[in-house]
Amino acid sequence: MNRQASNTGETEQVQTDGDRVCCSAEHSLSEDELAADVQLLSALGNDTRYEALRLIAGTDSDVCVCELEPALGVSQSAVSQALSRLYSAGLVSRRKDGRWRYYAATPQAERLLDALDDVRGGADA
Repeated sequence: MNRQASNTGETEQVQTDGDRVCCSAEHSLSEDELAADVQLLSALGNDTRYEALRLIAGTDSDVCVCELEPALGVSQSAVSQALSRLYSAGLVSRRKDGRWRYYAATPQAERLLDALDDVRGGADA
C-alpha cells in the first residue's frame, strides 16, 4: 500500500490488490475548516432557523425578535434560541437597543443564501 501525505490536494495512490491501483478521495480543507463548515450548515438544518435567516436577510433593516415570532409561528423562546444559534454560527449580527435585540444577516449569510438560490436554479433571481 502506497500513501502520500494527506490534506495536500494531491491524489493519494493506494494499491489494494496485485495489479489494481485505486485513488483515495481527498480534500484540501483542514479539520478546523471542516468543523466550521459543519457548524455553519447545521445552523441551517432546522426549519425555524432557516426561515428566520431568510426573513432577516429579506429585509432592509434590522429585525426584532418580536417581529419574527408571528411570522415564524413559534414561541418567542424558540425564536430567541434559533437566533442565538444563527449568531453563534456567524450568520447574523445583533445589537441591543433598550430591552430589545435586533438582528441582521451577515455578509457570509447573504453569500450562503445566494449560493443556495443558485443551486436551486435562481428561483429568486
